[in-house]
Amino acid sequence: MHQKSTLEVRVKSIIKETATIKRFTLQAMNGSKLPPFSGGSHITTHLPKASGALERSYSVFNLSEPGSIEIAVRLAEPSTGGSEYWHHHVSEGDVLKVSYPKNHFPLSFQAKHHVFYAAGIGITPFLSMMSELSAKKQSFELHYAAKSKEQCAFFDFLSQTYPGQCHFYFSEGENRQRLSAKLLMDHRIGTHVYFCGPEKMIQEFTIAAKSYGYPEFNVHYERFAPPEKKDAVPFWITLKQSGKQFEVPEESSLLDVLHQNGIDIPFSCRVGGCGTCEVKVAEGEIDHYDAFLTDEQRDSNRTMLSCVSRGKGNVLLDL
Repeated sequence: MHQKSTLEVRVKSIIKETATIKRFTLQAMNGSKLPPFSGGSHITTHLPKASGALERSYSVFNLSEPGSIEIAVRLAEPSTGGSEYWHHHVSEGDVLKVSYPKNHFPLSFQAKHHVFYAAGIGITPFLSMMSELSAKKQSFELHYAAKSKEQCAFFDFLSQTYPGQCHFYFSEGENRQRLSAKLLMDHRIGTHVYFCGPEKMIQEFTIAAKSYGYPEFNVHYERFAPPEKKDAVPFWITLKQSGKQFEVPEESSLLDVLHQNGIDIPFSCRVGGCGTCEVKVAEGEIDHYDAFLTDEQRDSNRTMLSCVSRGKGNVLLDL
């Protein structure tokens, strides 16, 4: 559900992990402990800007002080505002508002072995996941791609904390090695695989996992931005109960249009990962862009996630 309540936190420290990645440690204002979180959790940060608060979500972890929360932010080029703000406008001692931790990317309790595939800043959700599995003495391994050792955030920590369980792939310098989806063929039955990184990497590894026969529920991935829709076109919706009709422009989501017209649909992640904003479809064809529904649900054309998915032509919603 949409979490409106927020926490005030103070930025205790800022560490430059690489040339483009900064790590921020957040602590409670009164010195108490911040809420606990499970592996794969994230918070939404509310960054004050003249144009209104800018909301951005980041995976949380804790490599240092118990009771604090840490995030890592890569300076994007170009930035849509969030990373630029964190890198150039946040200082130690600043007070910010953040959401309570939420988890749309949990570890599977059914897995016999967990394998994490990360690229770039995609390492962050796996930091808390690996910590949780290590504490529980469960089996896992990490495959992590970066341009170089110098641009590989948390390289020293990972190498020292999980020796023998981390595999690094550097695309620049000597001994170049590419992270390949073919590695998926090496895992034993019962393995669950988790992907986080650029959209192209997530798509490549997800398609490969399915082609290699991984059950759908053994494959997990997380996005912090909606998937790119290169050919988005407007579509029209009709609400079954009232008969009202609205256009969903190519630059707007169905969720946005419903809210603009007073239809209160709950939401949370806004990237098609949690299912909170699911709406039922009575008639019509859907282009699904979510990571939540099963293939069977998508093929049925009876439901859609209103934050990312789009209709074709006219769609009758069961609302």
